[in-house]
Amino acid sequence: MRETLAALAAGEISIATAEARLAGYATGEAGRFDAAREARSGVPEAVFAEGKTTDEIHELLDLALETTGRGLATRIDDDTAATVRDRLSDDWPAAEIDHDERANVLRVRTVDFEPPVLEATVGIVTAGTVDAGPAGEAAAVVREMGATVERYDDVGVAGVHRLFDELGELRDMDVLVVAAGREGALPTVIAGLVGVPVIALPTASGYGYGGEGEAALAGALQSCTALTTVNVDAGFVAGAQAGLIARALDEARK
Repeated sequence: MRETLAALAAGEISIATAEARLAGYATGEAGRFDAAREARSGVPEAVFAEGKTTDEIHELLDLALETTGRGLATRIDDDTAATVRDRLSDDWPAAEIDHDERANVLRVRTVDFEPPVLEATVGIVTAGTVDAGPAGEAAAVVREMGATVERYDDVGVAGVHRLFDELGELRDMDVLVVAAGREGALPTVIAGLVGVPVIALPTASGYGYGGEGEAALAGALQSCTALTTVNVDAGFVAGAQAGLIARALDEARK
């Protein structure tokens, strides 16, 4: 505490950084940014953009950069992302900013941020192209946690031979996140063919009865394979779980 207060008095750190070090969070008009989340749980804090104003998203990401050196916003639409990106570029001219339009994820890092690196590979699998959004969100979180990501797209059970072409590589992954909508069969099929942890990511792709992800979720929960399941379109949670497994493997390999 004394070192933090001395650094604040000397003008070496900001009030927000001092608060983050002492309380674990930084306070702004938009709320409290959980700057200690990664140190506490292994999962980096993210700004859930849906339902927030552009000003609120910008302020929270600014706090994230100031206190942790990086910021991640999920469920951010293209127009909002463009505005926030411009503002952050003005505030942090040297920052690295990336926007994944399909995954609706905005990532920003300061020039001196040192990202974690894990000796582990996570496979992100989609049943169809429509599942790319939630799968991309999962991939973004896995990358932020330091693991390598390999993508295997459009290998759903409607043409299961496509899956068989990738099966050898899937078996070499450390953990798999499998995104599927409709009846959600793909995670179960894969979990019965590989010897690595599989996380089912049901997606809201489909129509009619159970078409908003309910059927895919129910199928994953009732799977007769050893399968872990997250909520519908919960790409962040799936990515975080995969990242935690990757981190444990990395620690075991050292």
